[in-house]
Amino acid sequence: GGTSSNVMTYLSKGDVALSVGMTSVSTILAPFLTPLLTKLYAGQTVDVNVVSMFISIIKVVIVPILLGFIINHFFKKFTEAAVEVLPLISTTAIVAIVAAAKIMTCGLLIIGVVILHNVLGYLVGYAVGRVLKLDESKCRAISIEVGMQNSGLATSLATVHFAQYPLATIPGAVFSVWHNVSGAILANFYARTAEKKNA
Repeated sequence: GGTSSNVMTYLSKGDVALSVGMTSVSTILAPFLTPLLTKLYAGQTVDVNVVSMFISIIKVVIVPILLGFIINHFFKKFTEAAVEVLPLISTTAIVAIVAAAKIMTCGLLIIGVVILHNVLGYLVGYAVGRVLKLDESKCRAISIEVGMQNSGLATSLATVHFAQYPLATIPGAVFSVWHNVSGAILANFYARTAEKKNA
């Protein structure tokens, strides 16, 4: 799950606690499920150093989340003021990462697959919430959590663990830009829908 999915869930007036919980669980399971899913989807085995991958995940995901909790706890007034500008800073940093990965060399097929993956994630996530008869805030959280993935983590893991495949970092880099754009649009739509229902 993407760390920015938590921000988008907050902006969409979704269930932030559920979003953070889903991000944490999927992140912890990633080192074990990645080799299995690669075999299932790509039909080939990829040797993944589980310990090294888990350490990468701790550095890229767990440590920033823990730091966020600590900073929010001790500097609540600062974090409340910073909430307005942090999404812009985050998006700018992600765009810089994408530029470094030479996104323009990836071609339309990768862009199309990334967009399809993202949009289907939003739709399937929302539909699952509805089927389970969850309230609207949980449906929004699941939709965003399933649709938005941790592209920064994907890019760094691809660089470290799939170096033998030069194009492995490109989908994560493309996703970095696309899911922030689509996530912001969807969060805005969900927030407006929530406001109309409350009115």
